[in-house]
Amino acid sequence: MAKRDFYEVLGVSKSASQDEIKSAYRRLAKKYHPDLCKEENAEEKFKEVQEAYSVLGDESKRRQYDQFGSAAFSGGAGFGGGSSYSGGFSGFGGFDDIFDNIFSGFSGGGFTSGFGSESRSRKTRGSDLLKRVRLTFMEAVFGCDKDFDLDVMEKCDSCHGEGGFDSTTCKTCHGSGTVTQEQRTILGSFVTKTTCPDCHGEGKTFKKTCSVCKGRGQVKVHKTITVHIPSGVDDGNRLRVPGKGEASPNGGEPGDLYLEFAVENHSYFKRDEDDIYIEVPISIVDATLGAKIEIPTLSGNIKLTISAGTQNGEQQRIRGKGIYNESTGRTGNLYVIVKVIIPTKLSRSEKKLFESLAKEDLESNEIKKFTKFVKENDR
Repeated sequence: MAKRDFYEVLGVSKSASQDEIKSAYRRLAKKYHPDLCKEENAEEKFKEVQEAYSVLGDESKRRQYDQFGSAAFSGGAGFGGGSSYSGGFSGFGGFDDIFDNIFSGFSGGGFTSGFGSESRSRKTRGSDLLKRVRLTFMEAVFGCDKDFDLDVMEKCDSCHGEGGFDSTTCKTCHGSGTVTQEQRTILGSFVTKTTCPDCHGEGKTFKKTCSVCKGRGQVKVHKTITVHIPSGVDDGNRLRVPGKGEASPNGGEPGDLYLEFAVENHSYFKRDEDDIYIEVPISIVDATLGAKIEIPTLSGNIKLTISAGTQNGEQQRIRGKGIYNESTGRTGNLYVIVKVIIPTKLSRSEKKLFESLAKEDLESNEIKKFTKFVKENDR
């Protein structure tokens, strides 16, 4: 399926300034963020906005897009799982590298590409992490601060992420990061470029390899972080913790950490988004005569008036006694569902009382109408 025009996605003109593009991106990213937006296709729109800004927000990529369209990035615009955006493009270094590898040079044509050094210096974003977190019902309702143990790859402090010390220009590729090979065929001479095997495309080598990271520039670190869980998160929600993912392999921005919540059920409270439901048992006497009973809420007990003649399953709404959702600023309601308890065992005195009541004409009009229908139906 063809991609939508990136300018159309952000709602800006093709002559828009970088400040206008950034402003449009911030507004749309906030609008469609999966943690805030309840629209069915919010996640897809959020990804689309991220992809558009990753191109138009970069002057170099924007020039390529203006010239070649989205085909310039067909090497694989990638998004991470869930609501996580991987940040950039994977699989290839971008259209520059594809162009460089295919058309690196012909002996007769003299085609030369200057894209190699730019692609080599492009910094990539670190990988995102996803961690599933169990919360009690009340932790999700009121929010909390939680400590998390993480094993992540971070930039090596010893070599500052370089992988070694005393860098020198690679003698094999002379700093270009690539090596060229010429092949002569009956069609002429072809020149191909491949990544330098000695410096792995970096254009430099080190006199001394870092003993801490073994030349990788990264080390695995075990650390504990404290994260504030906002009030009102629900089962399956994700929370983004910026910059707490994996380190970039070449000095770029680190990835993000995403926390996905699994919320435990409560013995009495049932949740529907920000509303709370509770089933309150009352005696048949209280339902008949009415009463004032004490019921629990999220913020403490309150007195509730049961009207005389209350029926089983009747529902009362108490405004503002539901969940305060920190991300939306909305507070839900509490719904009380009355459950009239019919006694299954009676004492001798209770039985006599009910038998005496049975002799009284206490039947409602509804019961009388139904009894009449039953008798007429039996004729």
